[in-house]
Amino acid sequence: MVPIDLCVIIPVLNEADTIALTLQSLQATGVEIIVVDGGSTDNTVEIAQNMGIKTILSPEPGRAMQMNTGAKYATGNIVLFLHADTQLPPNYPQLVQETLAKPNTIAGAFPLKINSQNPLLRLIEKGINARSRFLQMPYGDQAIFLKKATFESTGGFRNLPIMEDFQFIRTLKKKGKIRLATANVLTSARRWEKLGVIKTTFINQMIILGYFFGVSPTKLKQWYSHWH
Repeated sequence: MVPIDLCVIIPVLNEADTIALTLQSLQATGVEIIVVDGGSTDNTVEIAQNMGIKTILSPEPGRAMQMNTGAKYATGNIVLFLHADTQLPPNYPQLVQETLAKPNTIAGAFPLKINSQNPLLRLIEKGINARSRFLQMPYGDQAIFLKKATFESTGGFRNLPIMEDFQFIRTLKKKGKIRLATANVLTSARRWEKLGVIKTTFINQMIILGYFFGVSPTKLKQWYSHWH
């Protein structure tokens, strides 16, 4: 398969413990990698730069702003937004190309695999992947990808303090199909392990419900920070 012109954009904030492993897993022909820093106080930026990765300082912190900034600098015709603690499958460039080539496809993402042996997280995975497949609602930790022209035509991510990926996917759904690739991404279990699987899942669902009931993203971010 012909190599594609793909840019992987990684928003980071104090990810020194994870960024090197993530970057090592991304090396592929025809792929540009951009790390966008939101003001790290550890050596995240130094690690990325020492690996020869293009690293940009976001004009202001916040994942939405960081991802939009990365997209502006992307030279590829496809952009993929990757969390710093998530690893793509080895053949991800081909999977991206195959997924976007399917009829009426506006964007894609990957099924989620959580890096843990906790049986409760197997249930979480099943729920996330069922939602992603049947409701076409993957979230940011599933490595959302789409053509750069499509991204620009939507206006990119809204500059929200939380739920920017949720809002973006809802916008994309109005324009076409959002399909899942045929291999998983592997993401860290750290956010579930911090507070426990049940409590973390409850908090996530409350944030989503609050969003649907019109609670402002600023208020939702305050809730999230308080619970964490």
